[in-house]
Amino acid sequence: MLSRKDLGAQGEQLAAGHLVRQGYRLLARNHRTPLGELDVIAQDGPEVVFVEVKTRLDDESLPEESVNPRKVGRLARLAEAYLVSEGCDESMWRIDVVAVVLDRRGQLRRLEHFKNAVY
Repeated sequence: MLSRKDLGAQGEQLAAGHLVRQGYRLLARNHRTPLGELDVIAQDGPEVVFVEVKTRLDDESLPEESVNPRKVGRLARLAEAYLVSEGCDESMWRIDVVAVVLDRRGQLRRLEHFKNAVY
């Protein structure tokens, strides 16, 4: 069985691959700041996209359900801080969620990309 750390890393790898196949340009992964961490930062056309990746095993709760109002606020603060620090256009960004479900052997069961998941 996968450790929690390995589970998250595998989900982030699958999410990054999905984004690249969709035409996104990856800018950063696991971007750490004193405020927290952004899983994936990507470019989709003119928009900077901050992607929260949630990974669960197939007998657990739905991964996307764990993005609660508290998490949303933290993601927005992290995104805004990143935009300011990088000198990016602060009007051209969004937050997406990629939900990944794996079976107990680590095989992909579901990957769903929720665009503009956080308003």
